[in-house]
Amino acid sequence: MFLGFVTLFIIYLLHKYITAWIRYYNQTDERFGNSIWRWSYDYQVKGVRDISDLDDKEFVKKRRIRNRTVSFMYWNFFIGFTVSMYLISDVLMFILSN
Repeated sequence: MFLGFVTLFIIYLLHKYITAWIRYYNQTDERFGNSIWRWSYDYQVKGVRDISDLDDKEFVKKRRIRNRTVSFMYWNFFIGFTVSMYLISDVLMFILSN
């Protein structure tokens, strides 16, 4: 049970770190907006490169990095959800065993 609390705390700190990076990238260009939970508004084209890469290379690089960071945040969030379910089941087993 203690290991679950420690793991959940580490995941929380990692989540705060990832969202800080997303906020940082949101501030670098106003086209990103203020959303933390969404990928960027400019959708990517399937294939090797984006069509918008011809127009604004720096924005496309930032967008790809930001979208990757948002994906890491989702992975971290769902791993945290799984760990929290494990922790809740441990707490319930501890309560019901007494």
